[in-house]
Amino acid sequence: MNAVPPVSAVAGPVRSARFHQRRSRKDRAVRWLVSIGGVGVISAVLLIFFYLLYVVLPLFLPATTDLVNIAENVRWQDSQAVYLSVEEQLEVGLRVSRSGEAEFFSVSEGISLQTQKLPLRENTRLIASSRAIEFDGTVAVISDTGRMLVFTHRYETQFSGGVDTRQIVPEILFPYGKQALLVLPNTDISAIAVSDNDADLVLAATGVDGRVKMEMISKAENFLTGEITLEKHPAEAQMDFKITAVTISGNHKWLYLGDDRGNLHRLKLDTLELLQTVKLGDSAITTMSMLLGGISVLAGDASGTISQLFPVRGQDNEYRLELIRQFRQQSASIVQILPEQRRKGFLALDAQNGLGIYHSTANRLVHFQILESGKPLGLALSPRANGLLIEGENGSLDMLAIKNEHPEISFSSLWQKVWYENYEKPEYVWQSSASTNEFEPKFSLTPLVFGTLKAALYAMLFAIPLALMGAAYTAYFMSPALRNWVKPSIEIMAALPTVILGFMAGLWFAPWVEENLAAIFMILLILPPGLLIFAWLWHQYEGPVKTWVPEGWEPILQLPLLLGLGMLAMWLAGPVQTLFFGGDLRIWLSNEAGIPYDQRNALVVGCAMGFAVIPTIFSIAEDAIFGVPESLSDGSLALGATPWQSLMRVVLPTASPGIFSGLMIGLGRAVGETMIVLMATGNTPIMDWNLFEGMRTLAANIAVEMPESEVGGSHYRILFVAALVLFLFTFVVNTGAELIRQRLRDKYSSL
Repeated sequence: MNAVPPVSAVAGPVRSARFHQRRSRKDRAVRWLVSIGGVGVISAVLLIFFYLLYVVLPLFLPATTDLVNIAENVRWQDSQAVYLSVEEQLEVGLRVSRSGEAEFFSVSEGISLQTQKLPLRENTRLIASSRAIEFDGTVAVISDTGRMLVFTHRYETQFSGGVDTRQIVPEILFPYGKQALLVLPNTDISAIAVSDNDADLVLAATGVDGRVKMEMISKAENFLTGEITLEKHPAEAQMDFKITAVTISGNHKWLYLGDDRGNLHRLKLDTLELLQTVKLGDSAITTMSMLLGGISVLAGDASGTISQLFPVRGQDNEYRLELIRQFRQQSASIVQILPEQRRKGFLALDAQNGLGIYHSTANRLVHFQILESGKPLGLALSPRANGLLIEGENGSLDMLAIKNEHPEISFSSLWQKVWYENYEKPEYVWQSSASTNEFEPKFSLTPLVFGTLKAALYAMLFAIPLALMGAAYTAYFMSPALRNWVKPSIEIMAALPTVILGFMAGLWFAPWVEENLAAIFMILLILPPGLLIFAWLWHQYEGPVKTWVPEGWEPILQLPLLLGLGMLAMWLAGPVQTLFFGGDLRIWLSNEAGIPYDQRNALVVGCAMGFAVIPTIFSIAEDAIFGVPESLSDGSLALGATPWQSLMRVVLPTASPGIFSGLMIGLGRAVGETMIVLMATGNTPIMDWNLFEGMRTLAANIAVEMPESEVGGSHYRILFVAALVLFLFTFVVNTGAELIRQRLRDKYSSL
């Protein structure tokens, strides 16, 4: 019996204490680096969030005012002002007294700079004034004899001795002559109005007895000499109600009259024919004015309510004056309304010295305060609406500094339907700029959010089936050798720049879809059934050809099949289109089905952006499925389950946390995608689920409009609101996805 030699233990390498110290130091260094990196990422995200808040917060800050006494002018104590104005720089003001004396004065000191006497008849006094809403300095004044005079005041900035010698030189002009342009004698004047544009000058005067007189003066300029010829078109009417206020529409089509019973009357301007009467309330209308642009009329009444109305075109192509909104009541009767000259805002003064600052589009009272300096005898709002010049009793002159940078922003203007001027009903609209100063900004973010969700939805509808089914087959059924080719090929698609995908989608794919729309739908109808039939036949086939194809290489056989089915669909598209759709599916959709078709639409975006999202979802889902332990699927197969049953009931539930993560990351990329939607959608901010119409997303809107926005302006900050919405959406979705992923992980970790 042979003795078994003893087995000696092989001693491993002996590690020195210095080696363990070095490894410990490396572990601590890596741990600190990882911790610093994690904290840095969290800090960067928080800094982005707080910076967005820092830019957005001023939109929602309240307006502020500061009342400062400037000076007292003893000369003004004995002459009451009929008109007061101030120029843009708040340096020079104009005061017209009832005696007809026009005086330019220094706002900062209250001293007189220049005085001029208006051409009035002897022993007459001015009793009322009105300025044109299309403000170029045009003012109308009327005397106690019913004679109306028009003048303009302008301010020229001169630099006679260099930049440091800037000087504002005011002047008064009489572009229509120094004679009276309208005469309404032998009556007590109740109100006057003036409106001026390139074609016409319109004057109107009303009496307390119901008399209305209008003078439309057409302008004709001589092409050679530049001389302007005036042609008068007068009209006069007698109303059966007491007129308390009057104003003229900016398009010179209508005259608006307010009465003592709370009614607003719309008259045809050239004939003074009564067209419509709108009941605003039970209190008398005390003052009226046109909002910037001359479309909306503002009416203040004795109860302190301010109403906004404008004409709306009906289905019969006729205009009807509609009450759009009423603003919160002030404490007393409205005595004066001052429209802003560059925004759709206005100021309103009541009989108890309450001053309200409003904005029509935002439908809100921005600021309200009581003027503690006493009853104003004259008010002048600066062109920039940053200062209100107030003439008080005893010749005092005050300046109310106004800081009201973003009055047009409110929750309703950003997220709710708004009834904009020239619109037939309230709508969600994004239109941030136009060619005229009278433009009403439309900053509704709702169509942008809608467009973002629409683009992401169609992209995910295109990407999810292809990515998940491809990932499941590649990880579970495909041959390892073929998988080593397929998986890297799909993942490398993620390296394609999205600007290239957007460029191809906008310039090549969109026109191709438009020309082959019927073929695309035929492919959708033929391809899936064809693949299923081929799969069933292959499953039933037991011939020798089946042994030639190794297991897991079946997709190679589908390549010629896909090509053949595609060619069949293209060939059938022409006959089907001719037989059922009159030869052109796109025209049939527009004319017969009433479905508008834009070349760059959601179908194009869904395919292009889905193509960009597929690699992300596929890679993460495939790794999750491939990472499921083989013991689970082998055990399922050993118990008699088919491979398909094992995939559906064992592998996919186990891999569901990873699959869900891939879907959420893909959704996040689709929501934040910029270049593809920028180049392939048409960027139309409409709200329509129509597959054949475009959209505008939040990300694309930021990219398009940020270079054009004024830094610090409302438009600029609202674009940051859009960025904040994207940030919060991504944060909420990712947080929710992580919670769901953890639950799925805990649920299926025991498998």
